[in-house]
This record gives sequence, C-alpha cells and structure tokens, in this order.
Amino acid sequence: MTSSLNGGLFDKQSTVRVKNVTEEQLLNAARLNYGKTLKKNATFDVAHDCPRFEIWALDNAITKYANDQVGDGLAITHRGEITRTARECSIESDRVTVKYGFSGRILLGPKGKTGLVVLPATVFVTDARRKRIAQKKLEIIANVSLDNPISYFSQVRKLTFSIPPG
Repeated sequence: MTSSLNGGLFDKQSTVRVKNVTEEQLLNAARLNYGKTLKKNATFDVAHDCPRFEIWALDNAITKYANDQVGDGLAITHRGEITRTARECSIESDRVTVKYGFSGRILLGPKGKTGLVVLPATVFVTDARRKRIAQKKLEIIANVSLDNPISYFSQVRKLTFSIPPG
C-alpha cells in the first residue's frame, strides 16, 4: 500500500503493533518532523500481520510549477510532502481491511498564490509482482498564505481488499 502523492505499494512484512492511527497523531508527527523528508523508497514496518506501507521513490513529494516551467525553482507554486505514515490491519478470512494514515506539509513557493491548495494522491495495493489489486484516489487539501507559507495535513482512511490467491 502506498499513500503518496501519486503512488503506492502493499507487500507483506511486519514488526511492531500500532494500537490506533488518528489524524491528530499524524498531524503532530508532521509538525515535529519539520525540516525532514522521507528517504527515497522509505518503508515503515509498524503493524504486526499487516502489509508493509511503502512510498515509492519520487512519490513522497509533488511540486507544482507556474506556466509549466518544470525544474525552475523560482517558478514553484506549491510543494507537497508526505513525512509520516502509519497503518493498522484486520484480517477476516479472504479480506484485509487496512486503516492507514499519512501526514505532511504543503509549502508555498515563490510563484504560489495564497488560499486553498488541492493536491492529488493515490493509495493502491499491489501483489508481489506489483500488479495493482485495489486503488483509492483522494485529495490533500490545505490553506497557505504569506503569513503561513507552510500548512500541515493529515489523513486517515480505510481500504478493504481481497487477498489474492497464492
């Protein structure tokens, strides 16, 4: 499963159990993590018997540019970054329900306009060969202004999917 700005993956591995995932916990984690971003292809194994929550390389951030001036740092309007993730699972016979969450920040760039910023995100589940078996599209929404050029966000959602044979 990936909760990222435009990507995702589920794979099976586990270590420690997480009791509850809440938006408030993720929002606080994003604020505490100010100035840091995820390592490329970061993986967080935090829930026992729960698929791995992985953010694929280049998918933890999205940068929007003015007038399609991609790569021009002075043309950046907004940048969104995912800084923390969490998940918990329940497994019932042939179905898995994952309560997942992520938090991060949206930054106002040199060419950005104040107000509501909406960025796309896709969370999806893949099998061992990275073939998609479930998918959910969502939007990350935040307000940015000249007085507050960094806005924090968090989302907690559920995704249920059938366990593929094999």
